[in-house]
Amino acid sequence: MEAVAYSNFRKDLKDYFKKVNADSEPLIVTNKDPEDNVVVMSKEDYDAIMETLSINSNDYLTQKIARGDKQFKAGKFKQHELIEDDDND
Repeated sequence: MEAVAYSNFRKDLKDYFKKVNADSEPLIVTNKDPEDNVVVMSKEDYDAIMETLSINSNDYLTQKIARGDKQFKAGKFKQHELIEDDDND
């Protein structure tokens, strides 16, 4: 994870925003006081992390995922062809 000083971040804010979004790589913005450091990440990456945390905190979903993973590893699954949606042309 790259780090940048606050003054440089502020000076090139737009470029850093574009880089964070394009690379899907968080950026540490450092300050004189390390307790004031922050991490900047894309909204899409943030939403993905929050969704993962939500799923992992839900016992029902984690049990379903574990059951499906066990079935898959045991070869107990069916493969299906994808259905093409012609309306989206």
